[in-house]
Amino acid sequence: MLMWVWIAVVAVALVVLIVAGTRLLGRLRVLERAARRLRHRQEQALAVQAKAEVMQETMLAVQERAERAQEKVEQIKAGLGHR
Repeated sequence: MLMWVWIAVVAVALVVLIVAGTRLLGRLRVLERAARRLRHRQEQALAVQAKAEVMQETMLAVQERAERAQEKVEQIKAGLGHR
């Protein structure tokens, strides 16, 4: 009789472990999908950052050209004023 009690206890414990393991695996799948989405967003953010850096360099080059053009305009105006 005592052996049947122990068999029942072990059987119940196995059922509990199987149910807990199944739920855990389900949650791990959800976490894996979330991690994949985060990696994808990180890749997108890095791409946007690279484009922003290129844009910033372009803007600095344009600003330098505008400053040189302004200097030329001032030189031309100064030259016209002496005549």
